[in-house]
Amino acid sequence: MKRFVLSLLLITLSLLPLQLVSAQESSPEGPVYVIQPGDSLWGIAHRLHIDYQALLAVNNLSEESQVSPGTQLILPNLEGIQGFVTTRTVPYGESLESLSFRYQIPEEVLIRLNRITSPIELYAGVSLVVVGEMEGEMGETGGGRVSPAEGQSLLEIAVKEDVNPWELISTNSLSGAWDVAPGRVLGVPGSGDAGPGGLPREVRSISYLPEQLVQGQTAVVRVSAPAGSQVEGELHGHPLRFFEVEGQYVALQGVHAMAEAGLIPLAIQGRLPDGKPFAHRQMIPLVSGDYPYRTIAGVPTETVDPELSASEMEKLASNTTEATSEKMWQGPFAFPMPADYRKPGPLFGERRSFNGSGYFYFHSGLDFSTWGQVGIDIFAPAAGEVVFSDEAVIYGNVTMINHGWGVYTLYAHQSEILVEVGQRVELGQVIGRVGTTGRSTGPHLHWEVWVGGVQVDPQQWLNQTYP
Repeated sequence: MKRFVLSLLLITLSLLPLQLVSAQESSPEGPVYVIQPGDSLWGIAHRLHIDYQALLAVNNLSEESQVSPGTQLILPNLEGIQGFVTTRTVPYGESLESLSFRYQIPEEVLIRLNRITSPIELYAGVSLVVVGEMEGEMGETGGGRVSPAEGQSLLEIAVKEDVNPWELISTNSLSGAWDVAPGRVLGVPGSGDAGPGGLPREVRSISYLPEQLVQGQTAVVRVSAPAGSQVEGELHGHPLRFFEVEGQYVALQGVHAMAEAGLIPLAIQGRLPDGKPFAHRQMIPLVSGDYPYRTIAGVPTETVDPELSASEMEKLASNTTEATSEKMWQGPFAFPMPADYRKPGPLFGERRSFNGSGYFYFHSGLDFSTWGQVGIDIFAPAAGEVVFSDEAVIYGNVTMINHGWGVYTLYAHQSEILVEVGQRVELGQVIGRVGTTGRSTGPHLHWEVWVGGVQVDPQQWLNQTYP
């Protein structure tokens, strides 16, 4: 019996090295992703920014392979990076440097994990691949933020934040104690802070709505910063005018209906009450409004001349450049027409071809038909001040009203204008009467809403409250 046990032990020991070698050979050559319920192989590859065919090859899978939740997939072409990966959505206000600090992942590792070749790729809303030692333990562990004031040294910052100055240097990949400048945001280890990592801690949050901007819609940008801050910005080339409301700075800006879908820049900058500057620029997505196409024939030739259109539009737009501080509307806009005529005809944004031209034009407002009747009353949808009242070739008899904060409304093709420039109007006041002047094929009101010098969908302003 003893001889049998000894023989069994010798056999087991002789096999042990082979087992260890086998386990070592099967260890992953890169980071691992654990399949979650609802995942597909193609969806995993897309979300993790990896080549679909390479993912299949490294895991000995085919396009017909079925995988179940809990299965571990090796990610290809990431040798030297170990751990479990997951994804996080990049919010506005982050950069490669701030994300590295927030998730405690070296910048070079984030670059490889996410195949980053340009800062543009870290746009707001993109899926960021992060890695951790344990599955499900990839929280935000970086810490807080601090921004040096003019003349403030790294040692002064360290004393104020109660941290070791060398830890500040190491954590922020500084070349030395001298490598600080006003406005640069440094990560402070050990203090929790969920605010935008690319901006000073005094800037508590930055947001914009809708979260996915659409061609022809109104964007609302909010910045939470101390009272007395100076806040400016720019969205897709248009300046943002901020107004202070209940501890926040709010700006409204239209996105042009013909703007190309893709990534557009949103920049926020300013100065805190103590004089510290701040600035951040990041790309955000703009999606198509899926507007229809329409061909219109029989339009007077002189009204579709491109040079005339551009000249008239420039003249009207010049009246919308000022963003006055008084907000003169409350709640949603009211309909500018009597109840019997409130069903709009052609909607905002449709691409138009006139007399066989290309689709160079778009419908820049809402049309309210009066079924052949001229002289129907037109109402002011909100309080405001008249800034334009005149005749134009395309718009006919046209009126424009300033409602404050860069918001304007326009009324075209009128038979009669009942207000004049400089006049203050109130909600529901009759400002004109429906006609068919200008580029018109019948009596109707063409009504526009302009925000930040851009025509936007008026239906939004009828259906919801801004800001």
